[in-house]
Amino acid sequence: MSERQLITILSDGEFHSGEALGLALGISRTAVWKQIKKVEALGLKLESIKGRGYCLPGGLNLLNKDAVLSAMSVQARALLPCLDIEDVIGSTNEQAMARAQQLGGMAYACAAEQQTGGKGRRGRPWFSPYARNLYFSVTWEFAGGAAALEGLSLAVGVVVSDVLADYGLDKTQLKWPNDILYEQKKLAGILLEMTGDAAGPCQVVVGIGLNVGMSAIPVDKAAIDQPWIDVEAVLGRKVDRNQLLGALLDGVIDLLASYEQQGWPHYRQRFMARDAYMGKPVYVKLGDRVVLGDCAGIDEAGALLLDTQAGREVFNGGEVSLRGVNAAGV
Repeated sequence: MSERQLITILSDGEFHSGEALGLALGISRTAVWKQIKKVEALGLKLESIKGRGYCLPGGLNLLNKDAVLSAMSVQARALLPCLDIEDVIGSTNEQAMARAQQLGGMAYACAAEQQTGGKGRRGRPWFSPYARNLYFSVTWEFAGGAAALEGLSLAVGVVVSDVLADYGLDKTQLKWPNDILYEQKKLAGILLEMTGDAAGPCQVVVGIGLNVGMSAIPVDKAAIDQPWIDVEAVLGRKVDRNQLLGALLDGVIDLLASYEQQGWPHYRQRFMARDAYMGKPVYVKLGDRVVLGDCAGIDEAGALLLDTQAGREVFNGGEVSLRGVNAAGV
């Protein structure tokens, strides 16, 4: 018996006695208690009252494959033959990469309630509380190799920002090369990985982590090294994660299906209209080197432009780190 069955019962936010849970799951009261401990090990805080049983305060909006597919357009579903909803896995990007190689170029998507090995840019760990946010990856095959992928992570940011605007978050900003901010706090991150022929057919995995309801739980400040915010905190209301995931998959799949034809130029002006640092003083870290300047936007290849005292400099992705300059300096 998986902990998921128990979590599904408790997701309604109501109290359930140990006896009722045992009957529903077909296990003993002792086995129920052991499963309760496993659920708590996932970071879920249960309330227990003698005579009433166990409760998951506030309930949970669990991901459901049928609900996600129902929220997607007919066109997007036709382009996505395989969608997996996982409970706890290491990384959606790792699973998607493995499945991309198995499926021989077919599109694939997976989402998880929790990642134990999720990572962001430059290998940083991605904090993944159970069933509070969205963690998902989409694979796509490109015929033109790495050259066809210029600016793709930036374009994904534009699409995610568009979807969030439809939900009422119309003031999101984009931080080159792969972050979505709200009021200068991180709302989402994007991680692209590629396998295959750099000059020919290749598979790309687009991984997205979006903070949805993380503010509803205690978060250890040491677990996240930067200011953050989530969708529900901005909107002041609960959001159906299945509906939101369906809308995001619609947008990402539409982007991937047309990107080799449209490319980064189709999205460039939309990115710069939401650029968090456009025209502002910033500094770029490239290894031990720190470069100060004013952000001058993004060029036709998706590179960062910085106006410095020595003139305009161009920075590509990789180990470049971009930060705003505040009143205290660098």
